[in-house]
Amino acid sequence: MRFQLLGPLALADGPDTVVLQPSKPANLLAALLLHANSPVSTEYLQRAIWGEEQPATARAALQTCVLRLRRLFSKHGVTTSIDAVPGGYRITAAPPTLDLLGFRDRVRRAAGLDRDPEAELCALRDALSLWQGSLLANVRSVVLHRDEVPRLAEERLRAVERVCDLLLALGRCGEALVDLWTATRVHPGHERFHEQLIEALYRSGRQSQALAEYRRVKGFLLEELGVDPSPSLRRLELAVLRGEDLGPAGPAAPRVIRGETVALPAARPVTVPDAASSTAPDAASVMAPDAASAPDQGVPPVTAQGVSPAQAQGASPVTPQAASGVVAPGPTPVPAQGGPPVPAQGGPPAPAQGATPVAAPTPAAGTTFAPVATPRIEPVPAVPHFTGRAAEAAALTARLTAPPPPGPEDHRPLTVLVSGAPGIGKSALAQHAARLARDAFPAGQLLVRMTRADGEPRPADEVAADVAAALGAAGDGRALLILDDVVDADQVRTLLTLRGEAGAGPGPAVVVTSRMGLGGLIATHGGWVQRLTTFTETESYALLLTALGTERVEAEPRAAHRLAAVCGHFPAALRILTARLLTRPGLRLADAADWLGDDPLARLTLTDSPDHSVSGLFDRALGRLDPRLSEAFTHLAQGPPTLLDDRGPDDDGPVPEAVREQLADAGLLEDGPPGPYRIHDLLRAHVRRTARIRDRRTEKV
Repeated sequence: MRFQLLGPLALADGPDTVVLQPSKPANLLAALLLHANSPVSTEYLQRAIWGEEQPATARAALQTCVLRLRRLFSKHGVTTSIDAVPGGYRITAAPPTLDLLGFRDRVRRAAGLDRDPEAELCALRDALSLWQGSLLANVRSVVLHRDEVPRLAEERLRAVERVCDLLLALGRCGEALVDLWTATRVHPGHERFHEQLIEALYRSGRQSQALAEYRRVKGFLLEELGVDPSPSLRRLELAVLRGEDLGPAGPAAPRVIRGETVALPAARPVTVPDAASSTAPDAASVMAPDAASAPDQGVPPVTAQGVSPAQAQGASPVTPQAASGVVAPGPTPVPAQGGPPVPAQGGPPAPAQGATPVAAPTPAAGTTFAPVATPRIEPVPAVPHFTGRAAEAAALTARLTAPPPPGPEDHRPLTVLVSGAPGIGKSALAQHAARLARDAFPAGQLLVRMTRADGEPRPADEVAADVAAALGAAGDGRALLILDDVVDADQVRTLLTLRGEAGAGPGPAVVVTSRMGLGGLIATHGGWVQRLTTFTETESYALLLTALGTERVEAEPRAAHRLAAVCGHFPAALRILTARLLTRPGLRLADAADWLGDDPLARLTLTDSPDHSVSGLFDRALGRLDPRLSEAFTHLAQGPPTLLDDRGPDDDGPVPEAVREQLADAGLLEDGPPGPYRIHDLLRAHVRRTARIRDRRTEKV
């Protein structure tokens, strides 16, 4: 159970949330949580509840409010207590149980990642994700909204400023613009946001829009406040008018934690390490099914032996240049959003796509290079304890190692599509088969992540530029690319047209993993498709044997089969379950089966990492859908199974067959015409549970 302050005041247990209705006990709880772990005086609490005009019986009424809160905690199983201390009360909380403390803790940890801008950016976005709407919208306390809410809002604004600074420093101006358009309109008097917006527009080549934005904010400040723009804004306007090179972006905003200002470090350019300073590990971090697409999975990472924690977490992915032992080019200037690398002023031209890059000359003193984000490409990692999918792995390996057909098609990439539902094991199978076939690819095997850490798809031209550079630095012979978690066909069409040089044999082999069926891609570019479904009962049992140990599982075989059945033989669910059971070696499997069967969705999550959960996995998958498809899928999942029957061409029912086919193509429906469609039991239960939570009435304290 955790408390939520960063939005409406609420109690949450997993996906279940109880939003408190406005009341005096709600005012009291908010005041205590805002000062968690510290004594709060009776006088302050009374003012927070009643304002400056307090009734004569305020002290006694305060005690009544405390009793009502304690009863509410008992009703919902909240173990946190409200303790009476000399002169007042105190409530104890920790980052996992109070979102405000969690936000501050994540911001503090992000501050320690200043040498890795990508990691710091992900940590800050993770912290900001805890904000759920208007702060304390259901708390009717004039004192709290006057004294506390502005201070908390300022903490959030500082984090948003830092996120935009990092995006600018990484050359991702397009992403920064998305945040800044909203921030400048919601906070029109916040000059730092306007400064960042103007800079992002100018760096994106939109000089006229940058000047128009400056005129707009200047007019607002004069009309509303009677002041001129800040000196930094005026200097920026002058630089834009002159068309000056702004140089590398550098964040200047401080960070606020617990109300204390912490200076931010200057931005550091991010450059691609060369082989002389980088050593490729034998393996990288791996996850169970679909591990390579971290935002999709909800499965805990298992670090392979010999890999540092930083590498395992993806903080500094190994570049293909380092892995191949080839010296990488020097610092590469950042392109316009989504474009190929372009040289800085006076720099050498970028290599043509697919050409072998040459080492860049050392820049002269004063030469400015824009910082570059670390490419999301790394050697294919091993998958420890790979279990099941024997037939699929053998077929995929045979396909990868088969000699290409003779003739002109030699120079077209061999393409294999591994598709299926989220969490079904696509990435694990692709990586395992690639490792088995590694001798057929002397130029190396590269894992190319097609989504960012926040789940957003990477632009096709950005990926193509990264892949071209990686292949240019690879060794002789044929290479293998795993394009992991492809969102749509347009992301990979360019990569499937790569050809080997004349007389040099076929181009790289390509394995695509995607939730989507991508039938149009296969129709136009050819290839072979491996569609994955859930494990068989035998494969599920084998996974439990491998993960938990033969002795533990064979002591209770019936209970093990029950556990697999409750998980629906779904690979991601089984991996989360085994991770939980490994942390409790003394728990009997029969007891675990009973406990899990009571509420599988709520318990198929890792308590120390709530993002790793089956519900979270499904939420992220449904979040990618077009809203109309999402609505149709919700209707199907909440309705009777007969809605999924094939009614023939003359009777589409409430959800037309064309829509059902799109949902099947997205991996959310199984099978389909000429047979019936099916929804996995866990997915159906998740949709129904989410609907119940959404429709639940707010509870009055």
